[in-house]
Amino acid sequence: MHKRLSPPQALIYAMITTAAVDRQITDPELSRIGSLVKELPAFAGYGGDWLLEEAQACGRLLAKPPNGMETVLNLVREALPAELHETAYVLCAEVAASDLEVRDEEVRFIDKLAEKLGLDDLVCAALQRAARARHMRA
Repeated sequence: MHKRLSPPQALIYAMITTAAVDRQITDPELSRIGSLVKELPAFAGYGGDWLLEEAQACGRLLAKPPNGMETVLNLVREALPAELHETAYVLCAEVAASDLEVRDEEVRFIDKLAEKLGLDDLVCAALQRAARARHMRA
C-alpha cells in the first residue's frame, strides 16, 4: 500500500516518470521540471528541496517490481481532481518536448496517462502540439 499523494506531488510524479521512462533523464528535462515547479500556481509554496525529495521517492517507486509505472499512474489518477487532469498531461508533454526529442517510451507513457485520466484525443493532440511549439528553436 502506498501513501496518497497530494495534487502537487502527483504532478511531480507524472513529470518525473515522463523523463525517466526511457531510462535517461536529460538536463533539459530536469531543468524544465524545475522551472515549471517554480512558475506554476499548482506548486505555490513548494521549494526546490521538496522537488528533489519527491523526484527521489518517485524514482524508488518506479524501480519497484512488478510494474512501478502502473503504480505511479494509479497514484496520479487517485490524487488529481478532474480540473488538473489536463494540467498533468500538458506538463508531461512539456517535459517530453523539452529536449526536442520525444522518444517512443515517453509517447507511450503520456498516452497511458491520458487513458487513466480519461482525456479526449483531440484535447491531447492540441496540448502536445502546444508543448512542442513552445520548445522549438529558431
